[in-house]
Amino acid sequence: MRTSTQLALVATVAAAAGAANVSAHHAFSTEFEANLEGEVKGTVTKVWWANPHIRYDVDMTMPDGSIEHWSLHPPGNLPTYRRENWTPETLQAGDHVVATGNLGRDGAHKLYATCIVLESGRQLGRCVNAGTVSQVTADPNIDYTYHANDYDVDISGFWENRYKFRTTVDDFEPKPMPMKSETAAIYAGREFGDDHVLRCQPPGLPRIFGSPYPMEIVDAGSHYLMVFLQDNTPRRVYMDGREALPDQPLSSMGFSKGHWEKRTFVIETTHLTPGWLDGSGYPMTGGDGTRIVERWTVAEDGLTMDRTMTIHDDAYTAPLVRTRGSQRGDPRELLESPPCDATPFYYELLERGELEERLRSQ
Repeated sequence: MRTSTQLALVATVAAAAGAANVSAHHAFSTEFEANLEGEVKGTVTKVWWANPHIRYDVDMTMPDGSIEHWSLHPPGNLPTYRRENWTPETLQAGDHVVATGNLGRDGAHKLYATCIVLESGRQLGRCVNAGTVSQVTADPNIDYTYHANDYDVDISGFWENRYKFRTTVDDFEPKPMPMKSETAAIYAGREFGDDHVLRCQPPGLPRIFGSPYPMEIVDAGSHYLMVFLQDNTPRRVYMDGREALPDQPLSSMGFSKGHWEKRTFVIETTHLTPGWLDGSGYPMTGGDGTRIVERWTVAEDGLTMDRTMTIHDDAYTAPLVRTRGSQRGDPRELLESPPCDATPFYYELLERGELEERLRSQ
């Protein structure tokens, strides 16, 4: 049974079954108390929307009129929230919430918020969806397996991308870069730390197109599955004519569909997150403002292919073209990529005296 006080917070011993339900959460036992539950009522002051875990900062008014600053940490990750139609706009600064869950360890003002109730009455979290499926929901009449296609050209297998490699910095044609005036201003104003890759975020397209690291291609029937060694990045290029979903989210690799034109594989990609086109900092609009078309032409002997990427972006007055090549290689070289470590980046920010400001702006 949970007791409560005016405006808000109390702790009680949770049932053993409830504790077992949350203890498997990543780092749960180091951050929260499995046997202490609490309730937080207050106003959201900031939304931290990041994968894998989001956070809401909340100001709570205590009975004596003082303000306590709390943070809510809902279980799950962004894919989980998407299934529940839980978006960055669902709960924003200024909204009032009531949240229940497990209290932070050592008196920390943080709550493992298993249930959040909005002013509208909508509930978010495990009070709506337990997050697990205990019954079979797959349709026995559907074939869920993948079956390779009989294409005239077979690009499946391992490819080495150092063939015809060029450093992915200012490698576009035409030159000079056909930037609009506002684009040139953004480019001129870039600073250390603006490059998301330094923070170990995925390079995505178009940058990974120019990566010298190997890739493996699998014909999965409805799509090609491409695995790039750089950051162990997967890409899916759909071959079954499907279009992007009406609410297709933006992502670092976007939504790609492809088709064959004789020996040339044509890929069109949309729904990309804004970012940089290369390591030198040319901005990319993303969203509806960016469309990328690639043409991969395979040699007659099947051992090499020339790849051309054309970027159509609202920030530029003409399309931008990047070229690369690939050749067949030894699949034993497709090893797991070491994880990215952002420590050197944040240490340099610390040396520059910019760390606190950068963290506040994230």
